Parts: sequence; C-alpha cells; structure tokens
Amino acid sequence: MATVRNLKIKTSTCKRIVKELHSYEIEVEREAAKTADMKAKGADPYDLKQQENVLAESRMMVPDCHKRLESALSDLKGTLVELEESGEKKGSEIDEARSIIAEVEELFQSSDV
Repeated sequence: MATVRNLKIKTSTCKRIVKELHSYEIEVEREAAKTADMKAKGADPYDLKQQENVLAESRMMVPDCHKRLESALSDLKGTLVELEESGEKKGSEIDEARSIIAEVEELFQSSDV
C-alpha cells in the first residue's frame, strides 16, 4: 500500500538522481576538455592514458544514471497512481511528485532529441 511517506521518499530519490546526472554530465565535459588540453600540450603518454580512463569512467556513469532515473520515475508514477486511487488527490507531496515527474519526462525528451 502506497503512503505519503513512500511518495516523499520516491520523489526525493528522483531529485537526487537528476542532480547526479547533471553532475556527471558536467564532469564528462570537464574531463573531455582536460584530455583535449593534455593532448594539445603533448603530455606524457602514460598520464594521457590515465586521463582517458578517467573520461571513459565518467562517460559510463551517464547511461547508468539514465537507467536508474527511468526506474525511479516508474516507481514514483506507480506510487502516485496508488495514492490517487486510495483517495489522496491533494497535498504538497502529491504536487511535488507531479512536478518532478514532469521535470524528469522533459529531461528525457530533451535528451532523446
């Protein structure tokens, strides 16, 4: 049975994963710039290889975050539907959950384009 507490937890989970996703995307940009700078300056091949490994790891985290966010979003939607079916249709937690769902769906649409 879905409760308002479960809804708050799932909403917070979605928020946290969105933050993680943004931070990994920024990290990928930063590491890519650092790698390009090292190549341009003719850095030591070993150091360059290590930097490329760091960049590859950062790039792997973006799809992982997307998968976790999709899962968290479906959990949140399911909990929201259960709560609405049980008669809870108003409240700040429900409004917040709806806004997070809209934000995440918009994020997915913009990343698919």
